[in-house]
Amino acid sequence: MLKKFRFSGLFLAFFLAFVSTALLAQRSITVDELVTFIKSQIKAKGDDRQTADFLKRIRLTQKLDQRTVEDLQGQGAGPRTVAALKTLAEESANLPAPPPPPKALPPKPPPSAEEQAKIMGEMRDYAMNYTMSLPNYICVQTTHRKQDPIEALHREGYIANGDTIQELLTYYDHKESYTVKMYNGKSVANGDHLQFGGVTSSGEFGTMMHDIFDPDSGTEFAWDNWHKLRGDLMYGFAYHVDKEHGYSLLDVETKAEYTSAYKGVVYWDPSTNAIMRITKETVGIPSTFPIRDVQITLDYDLTKVGDGMYILPLHYQIDSTADKFTGTNEADFRLYRKYGAEATITFGDTAPVPADKLKDEPQK
Repeated sequence: MLKKFRFSGLFLAFFLAFVSTALLAQRSITVDELVTFIKSQIKAKGDDRQTADFLKRIRLTQKLDQRTVEDLQGQGAGPRTVAALKTLAEESANLPAPPPPPKALPPKPPPSAEEQAKIMGEMRDYAMNYTMSLPNYICVQTTHRKQDPIEALHREGYIANGDTIQELLTYYDHKESYTVKMYNGKSVANGDHLQFGGVTSSGEFGTMMHDIFDPDSGTEFAWDNWHKLRGDLMYGFAYHVDKEHGYSLLDVETKAEYTSAYKGVVYWDPSTNAIMRITKETVGIPSTFPIRDVQITLDYDLTKVGDGMYILPLHYQIDSTADKFTGTNEADFRLYRKYGAEATITFGDTAPVPADKLKDEPQK
């Protein structure tokens, strides 16, 4: 089954309130939190000016040294961001230094070939039966989207923009459906997220896992690494899916379509015997196609629904690069309820997934 990815050009009507700056004004953070934030902005190709403006509104609780600033600059921090970091370094010069990182444990050796084969078999059985094991439920999917035009369009006056979509996700009789209930904080009557344009993606929650492990997909697997996620050590297996069974891309503006090969890593948690994260990255998209690159991360977590505990979607992120813009969609899944006439959900602000629950620490 091919998955769908769409975008419809720059939607300029809504200006992105960057990281809810007003709410975070004068927030005190550690150097580690600062570094994590800057690295995430570099990875997401965040707007240099808005990142710098945000840094002007925080206070450090620890000393920021010049070496850390230079390291972030080397990783791709923009000139305005670097200038703001240097100011923070000067202002924090008399504060205590951050504590040293914990002493690293000796690396754990890769599992044996026999163990890898055993885990692969368990993962395949889990993936092929995952959706059939779930209860009927509803939840809220809150998606924050942002688009940043390329530098040439910035010079023409285009600005970074974004929006927030809240949908009711219904999973009933092993099928999922989505209904938009709020858009930018305003109620919507049974909307469809396609009507709002921008970057959209479908088919991830129910089919992403299944398609990777479907024998008909011809997926190639190999050991990747040990990963520490949400405090638990997990097996990491790299995979590759060829173009014939790949990821379907559609540029709505030009009506151009392309099916891309893709690769990624699957995380297996031995404590829950479940897949807890899947990453996906397009491979070999031709330079003539409007969409240049798509990267996806889908996190699962142990979640209470009714009287039972189930492995359900926690967070979803898609980063895309096109010929006119870069974009990021981040979706959180919240307020799970057992499906039924008595199930009710009040839409509104939902707390984002804490950053530490999404932090990946692969073994070095």
